[in-house]
Amino acid sequence: MTYKNLLLHLDTTDACTHRVDTAVALASRHNAHMTGLMALGSYQPPAWLQMPQSLIDQRREAEREAYETLKADVDKRAQRAGVQNDTRWSNVSADIVGRETSLHARYSDLAIVGQPNPDEPGPLDHAALGEVIVSSGRPTLVVPYIGPRTENDGSIRLGRRVMVGWDASREAARAINDAMPMLERAEHVDVLVANAGKDARKHGDEPGADIALHLARHDVQVDVHRTETRDVDVGNILLSRLSDLDSDLMVMGGYAHSRFQELVMGGVTRTMLHHMTVPVLMSH
Repeated sequence: MTYKNLLLHLDTTDACTHRVDTAVALASRHNAHMTGLMALGSYQPPAWLQMPQSLIDQRREAEREAYETLKADVDKRAQRAGVQNDTRWSNVSADIVGRETSLHARYSDLAIVGQPNPDEPGPLDHAALGEVIVSSGRPTLVVPYIGPRTENDGSIRLGRRVMVGWDASREAARAINDAMPMLERAEHVDVLVANAGKDARKHGDEPGADIALHLARHDVQVDVHRTETRDVDVGNILLSRLSDLDSDLMVMGGYAHSRFQELVMGGVTRTMLHHMTVPVLMSH
């Protein structure tokens, strides 16, 4: 299995550079085509604001110039790595950036987006990011705004040692299947099962054993780690074990529900999206 089409969400934040480098490295590794989507959320003045058309035109021209500059940089990075790519600009209002990114992601194998940085907000806030995870129908790789881990030579380290959060759910099963191109290439995969006693029927007599056997049949080198705790929530357990095991990628289900027509991410998903230390591949 491999990825052949990657969608990369682009914006003008500093963290976008990390995202581009991650996407280029992944595309090079899988001989995949990379499509960059710049859906910034074009400036739309509120109806009550009487703004001169000349100022609106200036703002939109600045957006176009930012796109052209970013496109040139992405093209250069892709060409240097021998990656085929194209870049597009989607002129949509800020409130539908998540919906627009989800739409474009449906024509890819994997969507690559950035973790929102509270100190430098971008067009994909947590609500829009959640919409991509839940609505795109594709796995979503979320890159931390601090960037992925790197090797000693400065190259991107992604998928060498992978942690899988396993709770025997549909979402987790989807995530493992969607991440298989990286899991099959990993040097080692750690399956973490937390508080399995609450769902003993789903997990079976030996929690994690069945999914480890499934991965082993794909020639994945895998270990299972089980933990039971009532003092620490599962999200923080995952974050702690990522550090302990020197993992460079997290694979997990993305959980959400609608509350009064508002998308609300589940507790573990929300913790990971706010506090991730490595890229996280999520599927819903």
